[in-house]
Amino acid sequence: MRAKTVLPAVAMTAVSMVLTLAVVVMWLGTAVPWPVALVVGLGIDGGWLATLAYERRLAAQGDHNRAVTAVGWSFGILAAGVLIAHALTAEESAGAWLAVAWLPIAAKALWLVHAMWERTALTPVALDAIRGIQQEARDEAAVARARLRAEAATEETRLTAVTEAGARVARVQAKTAQTLSGAWSTLETARAGEETGRALTSVTTRVTPGVTPRWELPVWGPSEPLAARSLESAPALTDEALDVIVDEIRTSETPALSYREMAARFRAAGHAASEMRLRAAWKRVVA
Repeated sequence: MRAKTVLPAVAMTAVSMVLTLAVVVMWLGTAVPWPVALVVGLGIDGGWLATLAYERRLAAQGDHNRAVTAVGWSFGILAAGVLIAHALTAEESAGAWLAVAWLPIAAKALWLVHAMWERTALTPVALDAIRGIQQEARDEAAVARARLRAEAATEETRLTAVTEAGARVARVQAKTAQTLSGAWSTLETARAGEETGRALTSVTTRVTPGVTPRWELPVWGPSEPLAARSLESAPALTDEALDVIVDEIRTSETPALSYREMAARFRAAGHAASEMRLRAAWKRVVA
């Protein structure tokens, strides 16, 4: 995996150094002796290579020096400037020289990418652990999605069943109302008919001679509610009042009544009390 980033950087650096050296020798060779031009080219390439080596050493130690990085980029910019200047002054193939003038900057960028890869590189064990965590998260997400879909389908089925049941109830109610309406219409027609009304009215003459009340339809609609008092239970007796009543019933005859006879007369008199309270009152009175 390391070769995927370091090999392109090494190749780009080598090509940039060769081009820089060739351009310096060709460009300065016409103005100064070629050995001098060769020394200048080797100086640029050597400085670049030295700073690059020192940067790689610091990176291997987990360190970083901004000054060394600035010097390295300066050599790269200088090499690119030499190539651009030669392309601008060349009489032939100026476009081709200008097209390769970016190679030194590209080489420095590739080394920067390789350094970033090294800083973020992980061991195979860590990568396996990360893959396991990601797979577990994907599995949990898939299970959660499946659960939500199942719950949604169940809820949809329940709502459909409830809706269909409600529709059936509504249809039955509508049909029943229609049937009742037809029956009521038939009764009203029979009541309003002259012959039918006379026949229904004559039924009551035998029971109540001389009285022919009009036959009325039964009431179909809300009825009046019962009085609230009729539904209310009698107020509970206090212990003192219960003792007095039990004692009066018990001593109403001679000899005194037994518990069973007293309880029966207590109920028959319309009094209300639980069996437990009645026995407790009996014990208090007898004691």
